[in-house]
Amino acid sequence: MHTVVVGTSGTTADDVIAVARRDARVEISPEARTALAAARSVVEALAASPEPVYGVSTGFGALATRHIDHGLRGRLQRNIVRSHAAGMGPRVEREVVRALMFLRLKTLCSGHTGVRPEVAQTMADLLNAGITPLVHEYGSLGCSGDLAPLSHCALALLGEGDAEGPDGSVRPAGELLAAHGITPVELREKEGLALLNGTDGMLGMLIMAIADLRLLYTSADITAALSLEALLGTEKVLAPELHAIRPHPGQSVSAANMRAVLRGSGLTGHFQQDEAPRVQDAYSVRCAPQVAGAGRDTLDHARLVAGRELAAAVDNPVVLPDEGRVASNGNFHGAPVAYVLDFLAIAAADLGSITERRTDRLLDKNRSHGLPPFLADDPGVDSGLMIAQYTQAALVGEMKRLAVPASADSIPSSAMQEDHVSMGWSAARKLRTSVAALGRIIAVELYAATRAIELRPGLTPAPASRAAIAALRAAGVQGPGPDRFLAPDLEAADAFVRAGGLVAAVEPVTGPLG
Repeated sequence: MHTVVVGTSGTTADDVIAVARRDARVEISPEARTALAAARSVVEALAASPEPVYGVSTGFGALATRHIDHGLRGRLQRNIVRSHAAGMGPRVEREVVRALMFLRLKTLCSGHTGVRPEVAQTMADLLNAGITPLVHEYGSLGCSGDLAPLSHCALALLGEGDAEGPDGSVRPAGELLAAHGITPVELREKEGLALLNGTDGMLGMLIMAIADLRLLYTSADITAALSLEALLGTEKVLAPELHAIRPHPGQSVSAANMRAVLRGSGLTGHFQQDEAPRVQDAYSVRCAPQVAGAGRDTLDHARLVAGRELAAAVDNPVVLPDEGRVASNGNFHGAPVAYVLDFLAIAAADLGSITERRTDRLLDKNRSHGLPPFLADDPGVDSGLMIAQYTQAALVGEMKRLAVPASADSIPSSAMQEDHVSMGWSAARKLRTSVAALGRIIAVELYAATRAIELRPGLTPAPASRAAIAALRAAGVQGPGPDRFLAPDLEAADAFVRAGGLVAAVEPVTGPLG
């Protein structure tokens, strides 16, 4: 099994995905253990001082004015975990919780939080044992970190609350820890606070969304090319010199991908000889690289922000071991992450919108240039893909609603101490829904475009198109014919796209796509 070693200088997106989705084992480096011990010594020295220090010897948030006696400090740290574990709603996905825990561990190991090495090791032990605390949908405002989600994870370190075991069953966390030989943590000064105060949930969801969208954008380039081919469009608008004079990097990549898929096609370039001659293809076909390319550039910006956040140590207060002090700060505010989460939802909605427009064109006999209405076998008797496009349109409508920014909102909390929040967790949750919808929209276009190409007798598709069609059929998605129960075909097409099957099918023909 792959092992991820956590040091003091952050982590990578690939490591986050390995832990979250592939259950990679986690180890703490000797360097990180040394940094943890050094930061802890600073906290313990300050704890022994008569001077109040936020998070060490005071209350929290709007209650930070109270100095806490030595005998109550362990209780204070336990209490902040218990009281902040106040989430409600459906369970959050296992991969999200694992990403959140791993990213919190990354910050603990930075040497800027002041927890003891054994606290960090216990979090690593939970990840390695496959113990996943139950985290709920609602409870984060994206400022002071993802408080409730992180608190539910911290609660499990104490042996409290509920968690899912490696077998998928939900049991009391204390039972699961005991079954795996893990000793619950007894929190000391600052440790409860350090476990809660980070942007780890929203960052983990951003990283996974970026990975999923990279695959979907390449898949969308392929399905756009298939639709262009099925509509007898022209590939001349994809010429590199046309895209060089508007030098957006993503646009050139998308155009190059479409050119690669269409290379050798016998269907392109026929649009002046059919029953409805055209001078130009419709925008949804002609401008596909411009729209998908803008989304690719948005992804690049999101990766830049995620990379910075992966290198960060987000906590409040933070320990500065070289200076021997603990400093209050505002680095827990989720605005940088929230903005790009919302930006990605906007870009994804637009890609879904243009994808649906191409599908609709394939089904309309007045705009499809010789294809049967709704790609039906016997139009009138058969409805073909009429309602598949309804489903696609419903998904597009949902994506447009999800594109409304969460980060433009703010609800004051904690007696107006936390009077401006990022809503980044909410932005991340809706982006996950949007990404799933986009995969389904692309799958419907794939289903329609491949069927349409097979309904063009006498014209030979591009080799890459033939490879895509063959792989889709091998995945159990049926081709043209009389009406049948469509939902299983559409689900199979969605699974094929999400698993990378479409890209894998064409790249042996095209070479690696951008």
